[in-house]
Amino acid sequence: MLSEAEAAEAAVRANLDAGLPQWRELQAASRAARQCAYAPFSDFQVGAAVLAADGRIISGCNVENASYGLTICAERVAVCSGIALGIREFVAICVSLSGIPVPCGACRQFLVEFNPKMLILLDNVEAGSEDGGQGCLPELVSLDTLLPRPFRIER
Repeated sequence: MLSEAEAAEAAVRANLDAGLPQWRELQAASRAARQCAYAPFSDFQVGAAVLAADGRIISGCNVENASYGLTICAERVAVCSGIALGIREFVAICVSLSGIPVPCGACRQFLVEFNPKMLILLDNVEAGSEDGGQGCLPELVSLDTLLPRPFRIER
């Protein structure tokens, strides 16, 4: 018999598996990219991994700059790396960090350009796990939930 907590975790896992079967690979790639972050000013390491429509997973990390406005977020690094590979269609992205894992407003707007309904895995690497966060489950949301009224230019 499962405890209430185990049953809740099983339900979350089933929802993740149904909504985005590749979530484990995305989470692993995002967490690995986080380890490469260049964050000498804030020590705030962020990793991201984007799932292309063709199944490829491309990762990125944040890159800080002494001129803070020139800092590049992990989400944009991942998508731009995909664009450089010729990819134009993205299905999902995982964002891994220590703390509340939501993309900033600029990244939300940037992601809308490629898929307003993109699935987003919000992965707090330190949340709710006895093993230091390695086994915690990410939250799955849709980009249009995080940014319901994006700026768009009709073409």
